[in-house]
Amino acid sequence: MSNTPSVKSRSLLRSGLLVSICTFLSRILGLARDASLAYVLGASAGADAFYVAFKIPNFFRRLFAEGAFAQAFVPVLSDYRVNEGHDAVRELIAAVTGSLTLVLLAMTAIFMVASPWVVYVFAPGFSDNPGQLALASTLLTVTFPYLLFISLTALAGGILNAHGEYGVPAITPIFLNISLLVATLGFASSASQAELSIAWGVFAAGVVQLLFQVPFLARLKLLPRPKVGFAHPGVKRILLLMGPALFGVSVGQINLLLDTVLASLLETGSITWLYLSDRLYELPLGIFAIAISTVILPSLSRSFSSERSAHFANTLDWGLRLLLLISVPSALALCILAKPIIATVFYRGELTAHDVDMAAMSLQAYSLGLVFMMLIKVLAPGYYARQDTKTPVKIGVIAMIANMVFNVILVWPLGHVGLALATSLSAGLNALLLWIGLHRDGCHRFSRNWWLILRVLLLGSSLLLAWLWYYQSLNVAWTDISSWQRIRHMAIVVVVGVLLYGVGLLAAGLRMRHLRAQD
Repeated sequence: MSNTPSVKSRSLLRSGLLVSICTFLSRILGLARDASLAYVLGASAGADAFYVAFKIPNFFRRLFAEGAFAQAFVPVLSDYRVNEGHDAVRELIAAVTGSLTLVLLAMTAIFMVASPWVVYVFAPGFSDNPGQLALASTLLTVTFPYLLFISLTALAGGILNAHGEYGVPAITPIFLNISLLVATLGFASSASQAELSIAWGVFAAGVVQLLFQVPFLARLKLLPRPKVGFAHPGVKRILLLMGPALFGVSVGQINLLLDTVLASLLETGSITWLYLSDRLYELPLGIFAIAISTVILPSLSRSFSSERSAHFANTLDWGLRLLLLISVPSALALCILAKPIIATVFYRGELTAHDVDMAAMSLQAYSLGLVFMMLIKVLAPGYYARQDTKTPVKIGVIAMIANMVFNVILVWPLGHVGLALATSLSAGLNALLLWIGLHRDGCHRFSRNWWLILRVLLLGSSLLLAWLWYYQSLNVAWTDISSWQRIRHMAIVVVVGVLLYGVGLLAAGLRMRHLRAQD
């Protein structure tokens, strides 16, 4: 096997970096958004109501638009590009757009009309507080149309990704964060009902995100003229792949939603604590894991369609190696610095020191599963690129049942922390079973670079761990100092930690050529 990287390998790495940079900017704005939400709403009953109304359309967005639909649509679209030609691609896009829009319109109408019952299903604990239940129902009627807009946005993003345009879909989420920042700080802070103003910000974000992608589709001459086409062969293939995929790559979202259901039965603030910690542990997940997953899925799909099994295995191995170098230090930092991070980002306004402590504990529990959750984002495309949805659905069901069992066992002694820990444990099981299946099918093989990766990871992580423990031993009173002091301390921790980790990697022999896929 040659160590000389191909042009496509370098392109894959550049694309991954581009998506990561764009996603990083989006996630930083996302942290600013969540900090502003915590500042205005705190961890009150109204805050819990908003987060539930926001989570419900986002759950379906991740389940359908970015989960099952994306994993089914991109491989079929890539196959049409390789084997059918541009006109066939245009026909497929038109049929998918029309069919998806019809389904989403019907679904949106039903959920808006039935919003009180929907909230009761997703947050049964709200039934003990009629005012909170009514508020969440009102907010859901405003936020749920977001699913329609963002699903069509995901469709457009899938088209662009399949044609090598990774930057635009990666930038698009920035508009959600900007919209919510404007709604929260510009309108909600002075509104009589802050939660409602923020909900309208969600609605506006969906419209803006969809319109942003239209010119780029037009430039590729792929702007669809929607037509309902459930009988189209490509649509039928996508639907067949989507069904099982609902339990495959999106099982993590189902587990998070189950956490919300159980958290609604716990003390007030539990939903908010889980939301805040979830947002932080999803930062590396979104910046790196989803970015790499976005890049490798079209590449894996093309390799499978072209019957290049060696390239398929090498691309998958590249993604796993790269993610391991990122996920391990991220997990260490989130676990050890949970309270400092929560305090630095969110502790101001209506959020209390008690809220910081509670959110930090669930962040530590989430961090234990971060490596597995990130690896899932690379392992799952290994199945969907081959249009195999039966295996992930079996694994997904096993992981989801395990998560439910862990929830029941852990929620009562540990409260909301038990819910986060259950998610981490089920993610570990999910990742392990996904890898075993790929290895058994010969779709993944360990390259000789793995010995180097493990060696550099050990040295880099050891240096990082020593630094983090040292700084923790200084006993900085994170909730007693000013915001600027917290930011200064956190900047020192992050900059020195990144430098030490990088020095460790380089000292152990890691070079840029080791981060490129091999042919």
